[in-house]
Amino acid sequence: MRLATIRTATGTAAVRLDPEAAVELGVADVGELLTDPGWADRAAAADGARHPLDGLDHAPLITRPEKIVCVGLNYRRHILEMGRELPEYPTIFAKYPSALIGAGDPVILPAASGAMDWEVELAVVIGTPVRHATDAQAAAAIAGYTVLNDVTARDWQYRTPQWLAGKTFEATTPLGPCLVTPDELDLDAGLAVECLVNGEVVQRSDSTELVFGPARLVSYLSTIFTLRPGDVIATGTPGGVGHARKPPRYLADGDLLVTRIGGIGECRNTCRSERR
Repeated sequence: MRLATIRTATGTAAVRLDPEAAVELGVADVGELLTDPGWADRAAAADGARHPLDGLDHAPLITRPEKIVCVGLNYRRHILEMGRELPEYPTIFAKYPSALIGAGDPVILPAASGAMDWEVELAVVIGTPVRHATDAQAAAAIAGYTVLNDVTARDWQYRTPQWLAGKTFEATTPLGPCLVTPDELDLDAGLAVECLVNGEVVQRSDSTELVFGPARLVSYLSTIFTLRPGDVIATGTPGGVGHARKPPRYLADGDLLVTRIGGIGECRNTCRSERR
């Protein structure tokens, strides 16, 4: 099943993406849907208002998640290109909901930064409350997967040893276009992970390169806090980031940023300089 959050004339609406139309589910966004323990059956049975698939205006998949947990240094090649050793434990940091944008919204390049970089990421969406989970329990708690780009202000990220400042500038993080349930994906075989800037492939890998896979991350994080429906976990980015290039390369006004994951879909976001 494929679910999305779209903008309508009256607000936002969670929808099921059928081959012929987007069908409203009776709630404002996918995050609200996931708070219903019977969300999967409810979504499958819904028969609300229908929208043509062409021209859907995607809001962030989860408009106000309680938690956005990001994982750094989780693809083997990216770890090596950044001059680090493979980690024993996941590197984690947070992002705030104000950073999120929809799959077709502009990425706002903040006036305060001159080093905005791309980071394609497979994102996990939680569908069941989970705490102190085994890997099997963690896997069962995953509602599905989506696409995220952790667009990062490198100059702010490395001002201090803590990365948060560079990771959560407002309106910088595409999330969407849809949630795909685990039964429709084969993570064991690997999902293609790709980022393009102005049509040029700048990152290309697959999810089998993850050091810590989705279930392991959910289990680990659930030891720290309860993961709740609608929480988002960004699983890290592969090699090819602009900051690691010689010379470094960053996003500029007018650049088209495409973030794509096989079996899920893509975000297409034009970069725009902040106007103050």
